[in-house]
Amino acid sequence: MKHANIIRFAAAVLASALVLPAMAQDVGTPNAGTIGVDTAQQKLKEVSVEKFEDAGFWMPSMSTDEGYITGRLFAGSPTGKAEDPLVGQPITIDPKASDTQVLGIRVDFLRRGYNSFEVRAKKPIPVEGITKTLSVWVAGRNYNHGLKILIVDAFGREFELPLGTLNFQGWKKLSVAVPPQGSDGVTGIVQRNYHYNNLMGIKVVGFKVDCDPIESFGVYYVYLDDLRAITDLFAEESRDSDDMVDAW
Repeated sequence: MKHANIIRFAAAVLASALVLPAMAQDVGTPNAGTIGVDTAQQKLKEVSVEKFEDAGFWMPSMSTDEGYITGRLFAGSPTGKAEDPLVGQPITIDPKASDTQVLGIRVDFLRRGYNSFEVRAKKPIPVEGITKTLSVWVAGRNYNHGLKILIVDAFGREFELPLGTLNFQGWKKLSVAVPPQGSDGVTGIVQRNYHYNNLMGIKVVGFKVDCDPIESFGVYYVYLDDLRAITDLFAEESRDSDDMVDAW
């Protein structure tokens, strides 16, 4: 009997120990100012990529079976640029560079169809840093044509990014986000790969217009101005002054 009472007492002690709350560990007070610093270090800045002040730098082209295309500069500028909000620091503009003209493109269609035309730069225009978004001011003349920007990534592969449909009157700023690269660092639009430290960022090579087949007749005009990018310059501005450049 005495032995049975000892067993029941031990069982009761064990049961009470199982229901006791576990002692919480002290992890300290989170500092809101440091959350995400190690994983989201960025320094965003809006930079000027192209002002469209040199007509000879841009080469319009289209199939001669579809129509004729010409390009030239016109004096003018979208008034909305003066009210355009900037992200982070002001855009970097060469004080010696003018900003008084826009690039005009004229297309004379020969027939209806799924026509397209391009406006390419004579050489790719590099964008410093890691580009987040690209934007350009466009006067699309209220047609249902689609505008794309043509870029090449750090590996020299070309991509088309849709800026939007040109079905609006007057000037409008069209923007597109640059998709992030794949987790393997080699798929998608690659802007940085630690295996190739001398290759980084994207380059703009031109624009493409995919024409609506219902509206691809007669004469069409489109105007471009002020190509900008919002880019992350953290790696460039945080680089040690005594660090070596891997470009030899």
